[in-house]
Amino acid sequence: MDIVRPEVKRKKKIRLILYIVAAVVLIPLVTYALSRLKPAAPSVDTGTIWTDTVKRGPMLREVRGLGTLVPETILFIPANTDGRVEKRYILAGAPVKADTAILDLSNPELQQAALDAEFQEKGAEANLEQTKALLQNQLMDKRTQAASISSAYHTALLDRETNQKLAENGLVSDLIYKKSQVVAAELEKQDILAQKEVETFENSIASQVAVQQASLDAKRAMYELKKSQLDQLHVRPGIDGVLQELDVEVGQKVTMGTVLARVAQPTHLKAQLKIAETQAKDIVIGQKASVDTHNGIIAGHVTRIDPAVQNGTVTVDVGLDGALPTGARPDLSVEGTVEIERLTDILFVGRPVHGEANSTVGLFKVVDDGKEASRVQVQLGRSSVNTVEIVKGLEVGDKVILSDMSAWDNYDRVQLK
Repeated sequence: MDIVRPEVKRKKKIRLILYIVAAVVLIPLVTYALSRLKPAAPSVDTGTIWTDTVKRGPMLREVRGLGTLVPETILFIPANTDGRVEKRYILAGAPVKADTAILDLSNPELQQAALDAEFQEKGAEANLEQTKALLQNQLMDKRTQAASISSAYHTALLDRETNQKLAENGLVSDLIYKKSQVVAAELEKQDILAQKEVETFENSIASQVAVQQASLDAKRAMYELKKSQLDQLHVRPGIDGVLQELDVEVGQKVTMGTVLARVAQPTHLKAQLKIAETQAKDIVIGQKASVDTHNGIIAGHVTRIDPAVQNGTVTVDVGLDGALPTGARPDLSVEGTVEIERLTDILFVGRPVHGEANSTVGLFKVVDDGKEASRVQVQLGRSSVNTVEIVKGLEVGDKVILSDMSAWDNYDRVQLK
């Protein structure tokens, strides 16, 4: 028969109460402890990132930009008169000499104007010669008249002297002698006037000829202008180089000033670089530069900085100091680097993907013997193409991740595998 044991029942009841109390106490404690645990750090493959070590020493500040080679001498050939394209002799890309014919224009009105100007010049030249001949004839007439008067004057002098001697001997009357004196005096005046008239006329010849000469010069200049314009209908470059553009077609009508062609000298090139506006503020004329043509690097220097900003970039001209490598030609794509300054004894590291100069960024610093990386706030200073100054947040020897870590922006640490 079963025997009732009350103490066993009581022990079970006590044990159940203890279990309940323990559960009530432990469950909140475990929950709180679990809530305090940090999420597991994500893993990052070390083969997909690149790192660099913080160093102290000299740093070369540089800025870089893409660009093209352009000729230093570019000649735009405009139409000097209205006309119609009659013939093209060469196409763009062909080498040309200064007197190479590029194309021919026609202008019937200009041809007629040149012919009229030629006739007017010849007419003015004939008028000049006629005027010279007429003036010479008139001068000869006046000299003849003056010579006749001078001869009569000298004859009158002889008569006066003769009559004077005869009057002194009583051979002629005083009236005849006085009359010869009057005649001699009058002819003396006429002789003086005649000589002055010849002299005055001689002096006036030059001015009268000058008037006709000026008219001839004006008509000759007009003819030379028309002839020059007529010659310019045969379009030539005027310099040795390469014909880069020929913008007109046969039969096309052009007006004065229309650009017909563009000629460049391919042996004298410079680089035009597009530098970001934020980086171009430290560039000054004369700074050293280098240009990579992908077939050699050419040393150079900054020669011009465009004051205008276009699409967030500034155009910087770099003069080339070295010889051009094989294959260098206008419009060739190049990459240029401008040396801003050389800094000494500063803390620097490779430039991170996301990190502008004079800004504060979060970088992952490698810790725990390369097993993990934790985020630190780093203040950056002056930057170069591949390096950047460290102002605060890192020390010499620290290794940081420079590659794009934006996928782990929500984590302060990552595991490196």
